[in-house]
Amino acid sequence: MNLQQQIAKQFRAVYFGGNWTFVSFKDKLEGLTWKQATTKVHSFNTISVLVYHTNYYVEAVTKVLLGGPLDAHDKYSFDCPPIQSQEDWERLVHTMFTNAENFAVLIEQLADSKFAETFIDEKYGNYYRNIHGIIEHNHYHLGQISLIRKLILEENKS
Repeated sequence: MNLQQQIAKQFRAVYFGGNWTFVSFKDKLEGLTWKQATTKVHSFNTISVLVYHTNYYVEAVTKVLLGGPLDAHDKYSFDCPPIQSQEDWERLVHTMFTNAENFAVLIEQLADSKFAETFIDEKYGNYYRNIHGIIEHNHYHLGQISLIRKLILEENKS
Protein backbone atom coordinates (compact mmCIF):
# COMPACT_ATOMS: atom_id res chain seq x y z
CA MET A 1 0.00 0.00 0.00
CA ASN A 2 1.50 3.35 -1.02
CA LEU A 3 1.37 6.54 1.04
CA GLN A 4 -1.67 7.91 -0.77
CA GLN A 5 -3.65 4.71 -0.22
CA GLN A 6 -2.65 4.59 3.44
CA ILE A 7 -3.71 8.19 4.09
CA ALA A 8 -6.98 7.68 2.19
CA LYS A 9 -7.63 4.53 4.23
CA GLN A 10 -6.99 6.44 7.46
CA PHE A 11 -9.33 9.22 6.31
CA ARG A 12 -12.09 6.76 5.33
CA ALA A 13 -11.77 4.98 8.68
CA VAL A 14 -12.92 8.13 10.52
CA TYR A 15 -16.10 8.06 8.46
CA PHE A 16 -16.79 4.41 7.78
CA GLY A 17 -14.97 2.51 10.54
CA GLY A 18 -11.82 0.48 10.96
CA ASN A 19 -9.66 2.93 12.94
CA TRP A 20 -7.87 2.37 16.22
CA THR A 21 -10.59 4.08 18.23
CA PHE A 22 -13.34 1.81 16.88
CA VAL A 23 -15.48 4.94 16.47
CA SER A 24 -16.70 6.35 13.17
CA PHE A 25 -19.19 8.90 11.90
CA LYS A 26 -21.19 6.03 10.41
CA ASP A 27 -21.53 4.33 13.80
CA LYS A 28 -22.36 7.49 15.72
CA LEU A 29 -24.81 8.99 13.21
CA GLU A 30 -26.65 5.80 12.31
CA GLY A 31 -30.17 5.78 13.67
CA LEU A 32 -30.15 9.38 14.92
CA THR A 33 -33.30 11.32 14.22
CA TRP A 34 -33.25 14.89 13.06
CA LYS A 35 -34.63 15.93 16.44
CA GLN A 36 -31.73 14.23 18.22
CA ALA A 37 -29.21 15.68 15.75
CA THR A 38 -30.50 19.19 16.44
CA THR A 39 -30.86 18.83 20.20
CA LYS A 40 -28.88 21.41 22.14
CA VAL A 41 -27.00 19.93 25.10
CA HIS A 42 -25.57 22.45 27.55
CA SER A 43 -23.57 25.01 25.58
CA PHE A 44 -22.24 22.42 23.10
CA ASN A 45 -22.78 22.58 19.37
CA THR A 46 -25.47 20.27 18.09
CA ILE A 47 -24.55 17.08 16.27
CA SER A 48 -25.94 18.52 13.04
CA VAL A 49 -23.75 21.61 13.38
CA LEU A 50 -20.67 19.46 13.99
CA VAL A 51 -21.46 17.33 10.94
CA TYR A 52 -21.82 20.49 8.87
CA HIS A 53 -18.61 21.94 10.34
CA THR A 54 -16.44 18.92 9.58
CA ASN A 55 -17.86 18.69 6.07
CA TYR A 56 -17.25 22.41 5.50
CA TYR A 57 -13.49 21.89 5.65
CA VAL A 58 -13.53 18.68 3.63
CA GLU A 59 -15.39 20.56 0.88
CA ALA A 60 -12.92 23.46 1.04
CA VAL A 61 -9.84 21.25 0.76
CA THR A 62 -11.50 19.15 -1.95
CA LYS A 63 -11.72 22.28 -4.10
CA VAL A 64 -7.99 22.83 -3.59
CA LEU A 65 -7.21 19.22 -4.51
CA LEU A 66 -9.19 19.79 -7.71
CA GLY A 67 -7.00 22.80 -8.53
CA GLY A 68 -9.21 25.57 -7.19
CA PRO A 69 -8.56 28.24 -4.59
CA LEU A 70 -8.92 27.83 -0.85
CA ASP A 71 -12.20 29.50 -0.01
CA ALA A 72 -12.96 28.74 3.63
CA HIS A 73 -13.54 31.06 6.54
CA ASP A 74 -13.75 29.89 10.13
CA LYS A 75 -16.55 32.38 10.82
CA TYR A 76 -18.82 30.51 8.36
CA SER A 77 -17.81 26.97 9.27
CA PHE A 78 -20.58 26.53 11.86
CA ASP A 79 -23.35 28.10 9.75
CA CYS A 80 -25.37 24.94 9.34
CA PRO A 81 -28.57 25.48 7.38
CA PRO A 82 -31.68 24.76 9.41
CA ILE A 83 -32.49 21.07 9.82
CA GLN A 84 -36.27 20.93 10.01
CA SER A 85 -37.04 17.37 8.98
CA GLN A 86 -35.61 13.87 8.81
CA GLU A 87 -35.08 14.45 5.10
CA ASP A 88 -32.93 17.55 5.81
CA TRP A 89 -30.86 15.57 8.30
CA GLU A 90 -30.41 12.58 6.00
CA ARG A 91 -29.41 14.90 3.15
CA LEU A 92 -26.72 16.51 5.31
CA VAL A 93 -25.36 13.11 6.39
CA HIS A 94 -25.47 11.75 2.83
CA THR A 95 -23.61 14.82 1.56
CA MET A 96 -20.97 14.40 4.24
CA PHE A 97 -20.38 10.71 3.41
CA THR A 98 -20.32 11.39 -0.35
CA ASN A 99 -17.84 14.23 0.11
CA ALA A 100 -15.69 12.04 2.37
CA GLU A 101 -15.43 9.30 -0.24
CA ASN A 102 -14.68 11.83 -2.99
CA PHE A 103 -11.96 13.36 -0.79
CA ALA A 104 -10.40 9.94 -0.17
CA VAL A 105 -10.34 9.22 -3.91
CA LEU A 106 -8.59 12.54 -4.53
CA ILE A 107 -5.98 11.68 -1.89
CA GLU A 108 -5.33 8.38 -3.66
CA GLN A 109 -4.73 10.25 -6.90
CA LEU A 110 -2.10 12.65 -5.51
CA ALA A 111 1.46 12.32 -6.73
CA ASP A 112 4.01 11.41 -4.06
CA SER A 113 5.69 14.79 -4.47
CA LYS A 114 2.45 16.69 -3.81
CA PHE A 115 2.52 15.94 -0.07
CA ALA A 116 5.66 18.03 0.39
CA GLU A 117 4.39 20.97 -1.67
CA THR A 118 3.15 24.17 -0.07
CA PHE A 119 -0.59 24.12 0.48
CA ILE A 120 -1.78 27.40 -1.10
CA ASP A 121 0.40 29.62 1.13
CA GLU A 122 3.48 29.00 3.30
CA LYS A 123 1.46 29.85 6.43
CA TYR A 124 -0.63 26.68 5.90
CA GLY A 125 2.33 24.34 5.60
CA ASN A 126 2.30 21.48 3.10
CA TYR A 127 -0.36 19.19 1.69
CA TYR A 128 0.57 16.37 4.07
CA ARG A 129 0.04 18.62 7.10
CA ASN A 130 -3.33 19.85 5.85
CA ILE A 131 -4.70 16.45 4.91
CA HIS A 132 -3.67 15.02 8.26
CA GLY A 133 -5.04 18.12 9.91
CA ILE A 134 -8.44 17.29 8.41
CA ILE A 135 -8.19 13.76 9.82
CA GLU A 136 -7.23 15.05 13.28
CA HIS A 137 -9.95 17.71 13.16
CA ASN A 138 -12.56 15.12 12.28
CA HIS A 139 -11.47 12.76 15.06
CA TYR A 140 -11.74 15.64 17.52
CA HIS A 141 -15.29 16.49 16.49
CA LEU A 142 -16.25 12.82 16.21
CA GLY A 143 -15.34 12.55 19.89
CA GLN A 144 -17.65 15.46 20.65
CA ILE A 145 -20.45 13.87 18.63
CA SER A 146 -19.95 10.60 20.53
CA LEU A 147 -20.34 12.33 23.90
CA ILE A 148 -23.28 14.51 22.84
CA ARG A 149 -25.03 11.47 21.36
CA LYS A 150 -24.53 9.54 24.58
CA LEU A 151 -26.00 12.41 26.63
CA ILE A 152 -29.00 12.72 24.31
CA LEU A 153 -29.71 8.99 24.30
CA GLU A 154 -29.36 8.77 28.09
CA GLU A 155 -31.74 11.71 28.49
CA ASN A 156 -34.28 9.97 26.25
CA LYS A 157 -34.19 6.92 28.55
CA SER A 158 -35.32 9.02 31.52
